[in-house]
Amino acid sequence: MDRVSSFDEPLKKLLGGATAKVMAEHLDLHTVGDLLHHYPRRYEERGKLTALADLPLDEHVTVVAQVADARILTFNNGRGKRLEVTLTDGSGRLQLVFFGHGVHKPHKELLPGRQAMFAGKVSVFNRKMQLAHPTYQLLDASDADEATEAVDAFAGRLLPIYPACKQLDSWRIAKAVDAVLPSARDAVDPLPASLREGRGFTPLPEALLKVHRPQTKADIEDAKARLKWDEAFVLQVALARRRHADTQLPAAARRPVTDGLLDAFDAKLPFTLTEGQEKVSKEIFDDLATEHPMHRLLQGEVGSGKTMVALRAMLAVVDAGGQAAMLAPTEVLAQQHHRSITEMMGELAEGGMLGGSDHGTKVVLLTGSMGTAARRQALLDLVTGEAGIVIGTHALIEDKVQFHDLGLVVVDEQHRFGVEQRDALRSKGKQPPHLLVMTATPIPRTVAMTVFGDLETSVLDQLPAGRSPIASHVVPAKDKPHFLARAWERVREEVGNGHQAYVVCPRIGDDAEETEGKKGKAKKKAAEEDPEKRPPLAVLEIADELRKGALAGLTVEVLHGRMHPDEKDDVMRRFAAGDVDVLVATTVIEVGVNVPNATAMVIMDADRFGVSQLHQLRGRVGRGSAAGLCLLVSEAHEASPARARLSAVAATLDGFELSRIDLEQRREGDVLGQAQSGVRSSLRMLTVIDDEEVIAAAREEAVAIVAADPELEHLPELRTVLAALLDKEREEYLDKG
Repeated sequence: MDRVSSFDEPLKKLLGGATAKVMAEHLDLHTVGDLLHHYPRRYEERGKLTALADLPLDEHVTVVAQVADARILTFNNGRGKRLEVTLTDGSGRLQLVFFGHGVHKPHKELLPGRQAMFAGKVSVFNRKMQLAHPTYQLLDASDADEATEAVDAFAGRLLPIYPACKQLDSWRIAKAVDAVLPSARDAVDPLPASLREGRGFTPLPEALLKVHRPQTKADIEDAKARLKWDEAFVLQVALARRRHADTQLPAAARRPVTDGLLDAFDAKLPFTLTEGQEKVSKEIFDDLATEHPMHRLLQGEVGSGKTMVALRAMLAVVDAGGQAAMLAPTEVLAQQHHRSITEMMGELAEGGMLGGSDHGTKVVLLTGSMGTAARRQALLDLVTGEAGIVIGTHALIEDKVQFHDLGLVVVDEQHRFGVEQRDALRSKGKQPPHLLVMTATPIPRTVAMTVFGDLETSVLDQLPAGRSPIASHVVPAKDKPHFLARAWERVREEVGNGHQAYVVCPRIGDDAEETEGKKGKAKKKAAEEDPEKRPPLAVLEIADELRKGALAGLTVEVLHGRMHPDEKDDVMRRFAAGDVDVLVATTVIEVGVNVPNATAMVIMDADRFGVSQLHQLRGRVGRGSAAGLCLLVSEAHEASPARARLSAVAATLDGFELSRIDLEQRREGDVLGQAQSGVRSSLRMLTVIDDEEVIAAAREEAVAIVAADPELEHLPELRTVLAALLDKEREEYLDKG
């Protein structure tokens, strides 16, 4: 068997069909290599047992404990049987429960004094922690040989506890790992020998053996150091190669001209740019002046003036004879950007029109829902070059759209766009256009180095003069209902002072499933029994309640994703014009909606949103000269992690600090997280939040290696591992952020 193929061996050959099927379906493990990279989550020591007192609710756990007592109880007039077993480990007690036919075997085996490993999901019944129908393995077999084996397997060593699932316990995974462990010898080592020796790393086969079957704690540390480094390094090599390939692409240099559109625009600005905007603009203009495409990420706090920086870059490109396109994730946002950019430019946005400026250009909007005539005109203006700037949704990427000379693409809110779309737009230019990606979600440095590692980064961290501070408070609706009443009073006061307010809800509402049928009734019943299980509050219901109750007499309108685009635009226009007092919306307002007169925001069920999302939403208020107010309404218990998250948001306006808290809370070690990518992540050991030094050092080494040998011709092992790890899909995911 050659060195690569033993890792590619399908698991069903070694483990049997049933086990392999469960591993594939529930743990996404398909090959020997996948299983060898399925590392233990932690290690148990014999004698140092998981404290029963600290079991996490609703999680699959593995505990080693002793049976204190076991008894069979009957119910339903003797027709039903239940076995209750109490475990103890010195720190606390835990109840096990088995029902029906499942009681006989454990009743014979789980005798007082016996010790065993138990696995199951922790739940609460009658205020006591319990495991229902756990799987278990006795640790003290009566047969002397077996006893020695059991003690060998579980006692003298550190027991690896694997990420498991309901269908497959940790120790069954451990047995499967034993079956494939000999293949660790065939691991292809991606590290160049000089690097491995220079940094004193354990060879890869040894690291795999140590991580799965450590003899000592030092073994675990050794293995982790090596495996973390591999993950960081291979990822950084992939990114360094992407950056290197980009520098090889040709692009037209776009240098601003004197006395052109940009100078005319700057001359009519009613304010001066912040130092930060000046600095970032210089970085962008320097990139635009080179003959390979700019790939820059512009991250800035909500309201730090990113749009202004992007617009000036677009004007510079138009001055240099090119066209600029801005992609927004939604129609509402595209319309919003079009409105604010044409307002900022004034007569400069009316090139070729009566009353337009000589320096001017046309600024067109292109969205999927435009009328045929308007769309035809917009397409014509693009192909002739009449329109220097186009703003639109991904409708811009359709085949029909042709540009005269596309020079710059600005993508708003990167995480809403995939690499396929980025590439499709890139292919619209005679040569690859320059690319500027904007995000208002501050990204900690390590995440920027990994998720956005193929982009150079610019940061805007100053707020422009005239932006007001936002006061944020948590409103505990359940513990203190009068606080919620006061929140609505505050909204009335803001409206009374001539301002407007947003109310944000997690759901639209009026779902057929939620109101009709068995599922709807079941949900309703569950919600009555346990408020935590109720569906999130909905826009349509809350708007209705507010119109009839707390905000009666005010103009309350709704905005959500199921509305027709014209309807959405109409509501946004009226809100921007001040004709609507309160806008009850979903997160469609999260990005880019700019109404300086809106000063208050009430976020219902705030604990159902992520930290960064709350920060984004909050940035919609305090955009004018009046102070902003954000009220985070929650029914979460005071001691819960959800409430701690909300308190963190209320305590700071620093988005970088919040993004760090967000990462720590979600333990987003997996920056290429499965939830976002839809593909297997390559990171299993590396945690972006704790391993900043590893990532930074790996990036340095990767840059040096790729600069010396871009095709990795002298490093065939690294090339092999890169190909396996970053198959096409995964490599594209790196682009998607």
